[in-house]
Amino acid sequence: MTQSSAKKLLNGETCHRTGQAKKAAGNGFVKNHCFFQQPPKSFRRLAEKQNHHVSCTSALYNKSFVESFEETPLLVAVFTYMGYGILTIFGYLRDFLREWKFEKCHLAREREEQKDFVPLYQDFENFYTRNLYMRIRDNWNRPICSVPGAKMDLVERVTHDYNWTFEHTGKVLKDVINMGSYNYLGFAENSGTCADASSECTMMYGVGVSSTRHEIGNLDKHEKLEKLVARFLGVESSMVFGMGFATNSMNIPALTSKGCLILSDELNHASLVLGARLSGSTIRVFKHNNMQSLEKLLRDAIAHGQPRTHRPWKKILILVEGIYSMEGSIVRLPEVIALKKKYKAYLYLDEAHSIGALGARGRGVVDYFGLDPADVDIMMGTFTKSFGAAGGYIGGKKELIDYLRSHSHSGVYATSMSPPVTQQIITSMKCIMGEDGTTLATRWQHQLAERR
Repeated sequence: MTQSSAKKLLNGETCHRTGQAKKAAGNGFVKNHCFFQQPPKSFRRLAEKQNHHVSCTSALYNKSFVESFEETPLLVAVFTYMGYGILTIFGYLRDFLREWKFEKCHLAREREEQKDFVPLYQDFENFYTRNLYMRIRDNWNRPICSVPGAKMDLVERVTHDYNWTFEHTGKVLKDVINMGSYNYLGFAENSGTCADASSECTMMYGVGVSSTRHEIGNLDKHEKLEKLVARFLGVESSMVFGMGFATNSMNIPALTSKGCLILSDELNHASLVLGARLSGSTIRVFKHNNMQSLEKLLRDAIAHGQPRTHRPWKKILILVEGIYSMEGSIVRLPEVIALKKKYKAYLYLDEAHSIGALGARGRGVVDYFGLDPADVDIMMGTFTKSFGAAGGYIGGKKELIDYLRSHSHSGVYATSMSPPVTQQIITSMKCIMGEDGTTLATRWQHQLAERR
């Protein structure tokens, strides 16, 4: 970490690296931690009045960090809840009629001999699907007949039984604006540089290797991609995986175990939650993007240790995301790093949605704040969004990656990444880095122009 980035992190106070004559603390700085500065109450009231979420430690950032979220109008919220309430009441009435055979239920049900088994779904989930989701599901799961680019073609369909079944009319809705695709930068195309490179790779390597990388599934393409990812992230080494969800759920258990503590943001993705649960570690949840809540959990963990025995935790791991997909909020990474250094914890950063789409060079939230990648212990991301492909990666120090190569369940037991997918990621990443003669800004402008 450079001295300039340290100044950005620690409230603007100068914290110099220790020389040989000074005794360094565990985080590499002189042990005189700087405390967060609280803004005046008038400023906080003004921010709340304007419905702005402003960082309470704005001095940590090299630029003003203000997030504005549009609030739902009260009238719209009231009518929406009223609609759900009416549907719920009528849903219970319809279930009563179905129970007494007055109305036919089109949804699949468990047979009588299966009643003693553990149900596959929760009761309310089935209730919601039968009576609420079926009424509005024509807005989702729309079949398309084109590449999901900035614009796409939809297959027209109609229903005659209140969305239980659909019939295709044979008509196609042309040039519908795509607002729900992961293809952020338009790399998932059926023509162009990425498609040509993937097609050529398919002819040379085939569509898959049907083996793990520990056996005969390791190709030169995989090693080339890992070196490129490490260079793109600015870390020592990286490892790629064939599935983005499994990158979290199968690697977190390799990093933490019983006797470790995981501090997870309350809005973290399901893959992070599953990985934390599979690890067997103690999990404590802090409020979304709330640094006071996170610091309280860290302070309590250091002061009290493990339950009952009060022994120190073997490891404290903080789980956060770069961009939270459902809310669109950006993690307050400089503050998280400052807390991580102060309490000597580890940081796991999920950049599934921020990598390739955030920062001046498209290198994620670390690039957005101008921080040193070495301050993040585990950098995770996926290739399914900005890169228009599949799979995920983990980047960090060489010792970390070497450990994961032999202990990661996703790396040891799962089939390695498909060669055409690997080539797609290599080509798209080079486009983002500008090695193909284009720039990221050019591609962003092209995508905006297409959607307009």
